[in-house]
Amino acid sequence: MTGAVSSPRVLVVEHAGECPPALLGTWLVEAGCALEVSRPWAGEELRALASYDALVVLGGPMGADDDALYPWLTTVKERVREAAAAELPTLGICLGHQLAAVALGGEVRRNPRGQQMGVLEVGWQEDAAEDGLLGGMVDARRGVQWNNDVVTALPEGTTVLARTPEGELQVARFAPTVWGVQLHPEADRPVVEAWADSDRGSHEALGIDQEALLVGIDGARAELDEAWRPLATRLAALATGFAERRR
Repeated sequence: MTGAVSSPRVLVVEHAGECPPALLGTWLVEAGCALEVSRPWAGEELRALASYDALVVLGGPMGADDDALYPWLTTVKERVREAAAAELPTLGICLGHQLAAVALGGEVRRNPRGQQMGVLEVGWQEDAAEDGLLGGMVDARRGVQWNNDVVTALPEGTTVLARTPEGELQVARFAPTVWGVQLHPEADRPVVEAWADSDRGSHEALGIDQEALLVGIDGARAELDEAWRPLATRLAALATGFAERRR
């Protein structure tokens, strides 16, 4: 008789309390994963990757090059490079997407067109349909974005999977098993409300209607859940495959 197969273990790096795994975490658990959240912002040591089957790096209010202010970012980038070398399935979200790009040789800058906010169109590219993680996502026509910075130079070997109509990178495969999404598949209205609150002063000065953006996120909830839940399912499948190869 063989022993029971354990759940694939996913390490989630959280950069701020207002940027939790939220919906993505729930979906990964529902897909059979065991999540362990590392909170270096709260003084926790960032864990080694050896016992994990996937890595998720979440968003945060800092910049991808703010290592002097947030020293753990240097370690996160090291972990991304280690994950790429080990072919560990890795997903970066917003800041995590930007950190993965920088870790592997790309660049991140402030978007000269300004902050991207609310429910935005996803501009899938031709290569997305055959991608190992995002290949089933091309029916996801919209996603939540809330970011000031964008990836402006791609690591060597990057495959672009989605761009905005203006050309900013939205989704990419930076290495064979390292993906980044500028979008926030994990974010619902309560999560975004915390981000909106921190931006309230600048948004009021610019005449931005935060409530309209939040209502838009709420109104698209069913669409967004249906569109992005498969991302967790597919990542869980990759993590399971990695775990089986390790045994």
